Amino acid sequence: MEILTLLRAQWDRALAIAFTLVGVVVLVVGWIGVSGSEAVVKQLPYITSAGVSGIVLVALGSVLWVSADLRDQWRELRLVRVTLQDLAGSARLLPELPAIPVPPTDLLTTTGPGAHRGA
Repeated sequence: MEILTLLRAQWDRALAIAFTLVGVVVLVVGWIGVSGSEAVVKQLPYITSAGVSGIVLVALGSVLWVSADLRDQWRELRLVRVTLQDLAGSARLLPELPAIPVPPTDLLTTTGPGAHRGA
């Protein structure tokens, strides 16, 4: 049961590891296919299918891992902000801190100063 809880909490890291491992397997299969044939014409399908697919999968895994790290940093910054606001409210030592905007949870949603606004 602990593994399922861990996977639910760290789904982005689990997907990052899965995509990276699948990408490495695809690259190894492509390399085996390329090394088994002497003619360049027979090597091109392996390079285009396995090589490009493997690189894309590894890159996608890397992006998911960085996204998970950024989400953790936002969570820590939010905790620091709330703690400082609690300290300021109870001791009146600090002025009221401005609210920090929360990043969108959907990676495809873009809002803010640099967002593209359609006509």
